[in-house]
Amino acid sequence: DSHTPLIPPEESPENGKEQRWMVYFSTLIAICGSYSFGSCAGYSSPTQAAIREDVNLSLPEYSLFGSILTFGAMIGAITSGKIADSSGRRGAMLVSSGFCTAGWLFIYFAQGTVLLDVGRLATGYGMGVFSYVVPVFIAEISPKDLRGALTTLNQLMICTGVSVSFIIGTLLPWRVLALVGIVPCAVLVVGLLFIPESPRWLAKQGRQKEFEASLKKLRGKNADVSSEAAEIQEYVETLERLPKAKILDLFQKRYRRSVTIGVGLMVCQQFGGINGVCFYTSSIFESAGFPANVGTITYAIIQVVITALGATVIDRAGRKPLIIISGAGLILGCLLAASSFYLKEHGEAIGAAPTLAVAGILVYIGAFSVGMGAVPWVIMSEIFPINIKGVAGSTATLVNWFGAWAVSFTFNFLMSWSSYGTFILYAAVNALAIVFVIQLVPETKGKTLEQIQA
Repeated sequence: DSHTPLIPPEESPENGKEQRWMVYFSTLIAICGSYSFGSCAGYSSPTQAAIREDVNLSLPEYSLFGSILTFGAMIGAITSGKIADSSGRRGAMLVSSGFCTAGWLFIYFAQGTVLLDVGRLATGYGMGVFSYVVPVFIAEISPKDLRGALTTLNQLMICTGVSVSFIIGTLLPWRVLALVGIVPCAVLVVGLLFIPESPRWLAKQGRQKEFEASLKKLRGKNADVSSEAAEIQEYVETLERLPKAKILDLFQKRYRRSVTIGVGLMVCQQFGGINGVCFYTSSIFESAGFPANVGTITYAIIQVVITALGATVIDRAGRKPLIIISGAGLILGCLLAASSFYLKEHGEAIGAAPTLAVAGILVYIGAFSVGMGAVPWVIMSEIFPINIKGVAGSTATLVNWFGAWAVSFTFNFLMSWSSYGTFILYAAVNALAIVFVIQLVPETKGKTLEQIQA
């Protein structure tokens, strides 16, 4: 490729790696949003008993409080692309932080269901915007050889946020836990003052001077950014000739492939059963005769450690192999859990059933964390042309949240229909996901965003 020098400027020996500190710092600030997302998601699990007692909620009222988060996130997802395209990636992160902070304050002061639900809806909205804008921002500022690893940090921080909420939620009162949720938002807002806007977004806005300044700031003042700037510029000029994207444009032939991949991966991620397993973890451990709190903490630690491991190998192993390995592990986890429920239902090998259930859940979450958790978000942030990124990214994020809601809503109904059948169903979805990835998903490691489009 004539645009790419053999040694990218940011890696040339005299500049050394130290020139990348601004990319790392900007990523660190952005993933405060991912951490905030995780703490919103993890909030309802450890606080259920205390909130119901203090505010006197019935089980249906608490279920509404728990699940209204996903509706907020769906609304956030629908508007996220528009906000990120009009006010920039930093602007969108600021809006998100504002909604999350307001939501946590409502929850903190709530004396009844109304403020609780409004607060939960607001934090959900913030989550929906974060889930789109954070991976997109990181992908747009990263050098190609770091993009996978840095974008995976988004998922790592979501897992960390959930896990920390699980653990400290057992120690802190629920109102204090809500105040703790404001901390990552505050760090993000302050951090936004010091980090540059996405150079690709600035180029698309035609803000030439700011675009060059942003790229310089990200690559280090001694780095030669001319070839990278030219490549981005040329790509943006090509896009200028294209009409402004609307939702119906996603069905055009030229975008069909990237939209199918982006949306398809979100379907694979959610309909493989992750939210059912997540919501049901402690009761699966209890029914298996395994201490629920030990199980949940083990689950949280495995999730964080394996996601971190995935982040270190994604730019070497590639996106595709990680998802395929992950899918195979998910099938194994589902089959172990299914066999446990089958044995239990038929009164056979009663001693082995609990061990199989716990093993199934831990294999499942380990496998999800290594690939299917993070990689769809990485690919989503890479795969769309910049002119449809807002509309297409919002659509993929909306599909993801709809899947999260559908799976968590149907899980208990499916389990009462057939507990082992539910897991066999999820195993089948994960098998189809592997076929989808092998057939349709391209390998994007080591390519610039412009090369991926070409």
